[in-house]
Formats: sequence, structure tokens, C-alpha cells
Amino acid sequence: MAFSLFTNSCKVLLLLALLSSFNFLAVVCVEFQVGGDKGWVIPPSKNSHLYNDWASKNRFKVDDTLRFEYKKDSVLVVTQEEYEKCRSSHPMFFSNNGNTVYKLDQPGLFYFISGVAGHCERGLKMIIKVLELESPSQSANQTTNSTSSQKSGALPMAGATYSLTSMMIFTSLLGALFA
Repeated sequence: MAFSLFTNSCKVLLLLALLSSFNFLAVVCVEFQVGGDKGWVIPPSKNSHLYNDWASKNRFKVDDTLRFEYKKDSVLVVTQEEYEKCRSSHPMFFSNNGNTVYKLDQPGLFYFISGVAGHCERGLKMIIKVLELESPSQSANQTTNSTSSQKSGALPMAGATYSLTSMMIFTSLLGALFA
């Protein structure tokens, strides 16, 4: 009986040690409301850089999404050259449904313009820089800044994705301990 009690205590201590040494990587995807409560509209003439200013205050990662809300307009993803010229005959993405959600699927620069004549020239355009995937320590640092992202129109999505490899290793060790 004493041996059995000692063995169970050792298992519990070993389990606690394993739990404290694991770094679970949690990647939280965020949905950004483009332009905050104003949406995707022609900016006032005095602030033609409204959307790039908004974008520069946010931190975008792979798998985050952008929600564009608008009336009688459109959203196009274009090349840098087409962005600078404010026109595109062959956009990489087009939507005009008034409530467009666009997933940022890779790191790098994304160029968005309005497809309505004259709107891009009046400032309805934006460049988004999507960052490379982060390490667990960078991800933990970013979590502390989540309230500032929410103030700028960022909404955490419902789920979080956990590192599958870490979960599988942990589950295997747990099974071996209590088998």
C-alpha cells in the first residue's frame, strides 16, 4: 500500500513538472474591422491617408481577416503598380457585396483599392503589411497588447489554434504515466 501511494505521488509530481515545462503555442486569429466604425468609405478630403494610418496602427498576422463594410462600393486586391495607378483590369480579388471578409493568407504586403471610379484617387485605398509567423515568446508578448488592437477595430475570433505536435506529445506522456 505504501509503495502504491508513493508511486501515485511520483506520477503527480512528474505530471506537474511536465505541465510547467511545456510551452503551448497559442495562435489567436483576429478579425479587423477596416476603418473601425466608419467602415470602407471615401475619407474626408483633409485625411486622404486615413486607411494607411489605420493600418499602420495595427499588427496583422497570417490567418487574420479584414472585414470591409460599405454601401455601393467594392474591394479589390491589386498589385503595387495597380495600387499606385488606382486602377485594375485584372484584380487578384474582387468583392462588392457590402460586407467583404478577406483572409490574410501569407506574409507580405497586400494592396487594397476601391473599384468605383474616382474613389481610390480620393483615398479609398490601403496597404496592409502581414508579419511572418511568430515564436511562442513573441506571441505571449503580443497577447498583452490585445486591448490596444481591440480599440482600433480588431476583434478576436472565436477559436484558438494550438500546436498539434505539443498536444500529441503531452497526451502520449500523460497516457504513459497513468497506464
